[in-house]
Amino acid sequence: MKPEPKARFCTFVESRMASPGSSSMAGRSQSSHGLKHIDLDQIWGDLKEGIEQVYNNRHEDMSKSRYMELYTHVYDYCTSVHQSGSRSTKARKNAQLGGAQFVGHELYKRLKDYLKIYLINLLKNGIDLMDEEVLRFYTRQWEEYQFSSKVLNGICSYLNRHWVKRECDEGRKGIYEIYQLALVSWRDFLFRPLHKQVTNAVLKLIEKERNGETINTRLVSGVMCCYVELGLNEDDPGAKGPNLSVYKEAFENTFLSDTERFYNTESSDFIRQNPVTEYMKKAEQRLKEEERRVQFYLHETTLEILARTCEKVLIQKHLEIFHTEFQNLLNDDKNEDLGRMFNLVSKIFDGLGELRTRLESHIHNQGLTAIEKCGESASNDPKIYVNTILDVHKKYNSLVITAFNNDAGFVAALDKACGKFINNNAVTRYAKSSSKSPELLAKYCDLLLKKSSKNPEEGELEETLNQVMVVFKYIEDKDVFQKFYSKMLAKRLVQHMSASDDAEASMISKLKQACGFEYTSKLQRMFQDIGVSKDLNEQFRLHLSKSKEALDIDFSIQVLSSGSWPFQQSNTFALPQELERSVQRFTAFYSGQHSGRKLHWLYNMSKGELVTNCFKNRYSLQASTFQMAVLLQFNTGDCFSVQQLQDSTQIKMDILIQVVQILLKSKLLTSDEDEDDEGDLQPSSMLYLFFMYKNKKLRVNINVPMKTEMKIEQETTHKHIEEDRKLLIQAAIVRIMKTRKVLKHQQLLAEVLNQLATRFKPRVPVVKKCIDILIEKEYLERTEKDTYSYLA
Repeated sequence: MKPEPKARFCTFVESRMASPGSSSMAGRSQSSHGLKHIDLDQIWGDLKEGIEQVYNNRHEDMSKSRYMELYTHVYDYCTSVHQSGSRSTKARKNAQLGGAQFVGHELYKRLKDYLKIYLINLLKNGIDLMDEEVLRFYTRQWEEYQFSSKVLNGICSYLNRHWVKRECDEGRKGIYEIYQLALVSWRDFLFRPLHKQVTNAVLKLIEKERNGETINTRLVSGVMCCYVELGLNEDDPGAKGPNLSVYKEAFENTFLSDTERFYNTESSDFIRQNPVTEYMKKAEQRLKEEERRVQFYLHETTLEILARTCEKVLIQKHLEIFHTEFQNLLNDDKNEDLGRMFNLVSKIFDGLGELRTRLESHIHNQGLTAIEKCGESASNDPKIYVNTILDVHKKYNSLVITAFNNDAGFVAALDKACGKFINNNAVTRYAKSSSKSPELLAKYCDLLLKKSSKNPEEGELEETLNQVMVVFKYIEDKDVFQKFYSKMLAKRLVQHMSASDDAEASMISKLKQACGFEYTSKLQRMFQDIGVSKDLNEQFRLHLSKSKEALDIDFSIQVLSSGSWPFQQSNTFALPQELERSVQRFTAFYSGQHSGRKLHWLYNMSKGELVTNCFKNRYSLQASTFQMAVLLQFNTGDCFSVQQLQDSTQIKMDILIQVVQILLKSKLLTSDEDEDDEGDLQPSSMLYLFFMYKNKKLRVNINVPMKTEMKIEQETTHKHIEEDRKLLIQAAIVRIMKTRKVLKHQQLLAEVLNQLATRFKPRVPVVKKCIDILIEKEYLERTEKDTYSYLA
């Protein structure tokens, strides 16, 4: 019988309530008011027969007319004369004693008794069954009983809507709608005596499935549906959602204990006989199987607690073995297995902490080893040094992304490890300075951005600069990088040696994004000065053409603002007379344009081009201003002593000797000293113009850096870095104290270190010294032993 007609019957019969007196059944008396008076015994025989048909002949369809007759029995009985009017005093008294005297109570009681007897008899057929037989019996009987009970519920729908509802509203316990009464009866008289053997049978089936056998999952799902359905909200009938107490008590708790026992045994045996990598595959497979098990035939709420149970046994119990194997997998670059381990261990609360620590230690050691293998070449070759760092970072960054799902904790472990080995390694120890890393990185940038036959393509260069920024992120002493980078950028700009203005601008933009506007402000002003100098040269040429005083030489200048460029004023130097007129004309022109400004000529940064007329071939020599000054002396003579050259050029002797050595090495000059004694030139040493000079190139660059100049420049840079740091520390201290007014020593120290961490890592003794300087300058005062106050 289908449930749809049942609903229609109820609606149809309800329409008869407008004329409750009409009835075709015999033996019914009517009151003087036209109401029927029906004893239950009058209808129970036929009603019971119909109910037995519902429960015992369940495979035969019940006709509509028969269904309507049964419904009418219930309806007529519930609307009989006993229910008219309000309760009498006697009825209310009896109700207080627990015996409701309304028509409906007796019918309800007989239905309850019928279900009890029916289920007790049904139990006899299943009480001795075990395993799959009891499951087949239980699920078949449950499905048929559930369907029959829904039919009975439809027949008794009027009883539910009126008598049952009123009893429930008045707080009577143990009164249910007929379908729920059927469920309670099943629970009390069939489920309770039978559920242990039913549950045991289900657990045996599940264990068979875990051991690889095929089972009838419909038997399991049928039992689970019954257990869930039996969870009645008896105290709160209106509650939404099922009450899973029966499901949990009768099945889930036992199932979880059984699961833990099964996997305890299996996991211990498997890991004893197989490699950890194979065990992880097995654990992964088992977890997926349990998830599917819930989806197929268990209640969805079991998923989380089942997963936690399996994870505890399969993963947490073996964490120490996983930790040991993690190091082996890292050593062997087994990325797939590392990813599998990560996925498993991440399911355990705080399970990844040890893996992160081990990864950090591994990357740190790998970085140190890689740099150490490069030996001294890494100290002298920025490209080798930076590429070695990038290779290590690239390898483990890829590992973190692919195997560890870019987990924040593993990203942090990578960053910490890289920060450690980049700032403290064999190269920095050999140089006895942590600032060696930023210095080499700045030199690597110089190699990339300086004009060269090996310059990469624009797209490739941009990608390489992005990689540079990866290393830059880990550099602690970013102020050291800034100093060296600004010096090298200045030289590239002044000497017109930048490979690409776009690349230069891109790099400055990246630095600005990483460290802020202040970090790159001077670098940007350098570019502005170069642009202004171009315009200035054009104006100077226009000025000369108007005054009709053309210069004898091609002369151009670059005017640099003193606060932005990392150059020192030139050493003493006597400008050759060939250049004097040009310098004087430009000075006069510039003074006329900008009153109050003073030009300081940086001769050591200047260069020029000489055309020779004394050799067999005509050569163009690209030379520094100092080299030009020395060579121009030979216009008046063929030989000079070193002392004579020093007197005429005013170049310091140590620098002059280096200039001369470069000219001797290039074979433009010769000396009366032996070739091997060039390093021992004395003021009295004689120098001769070498008229037999030959070179395959007609355009020769002899302007190469001098070793002493490079060494002095490096020492000066480091000296300036220390001075700048002291000023930055003092500024930070004043800013903090101005805000806080009063602060203890340790708090001040912590805030200073925190504020300057993005630029460099201040040393505590230096910070203390800066505090003392500010106390002397009366910016601060020490109020107690370890407390400072700000003096406005």
